[in-house]
Amino acid sequence: GASVALAETLGSVASSLMLKAGQAPVGLEINANHIKSARDGFVYGTVKPIHVGRRTHVWDIRIENEKKEAVCVSRLTVAVLDHK
Repeated sequence: GASVALAETLGSVASSLMLKAGQAPVGLEINANHIKSARDGFVYGTVKPIHVGRRTHVWDIRIENEKKEAVCVSRLTVAVLDHK
């Protein structure tokens, strides 16, 4: 649960940084593979774009532990909506 929450936060912030004024990111779909547990120490998340379009963004998110071992890999699809 915590890894998916972190992944969704990272992808949503990445989308927010790419939007124009008057637009908002809304999560459409997230999937995650939990590879290893992280019981102590820090985890680090990296988000990379797979697709950045006018109406959708798709992000590849990798969460690693301090030893750079994969904890969770995830893909987030975000819809870009215009404020009304």
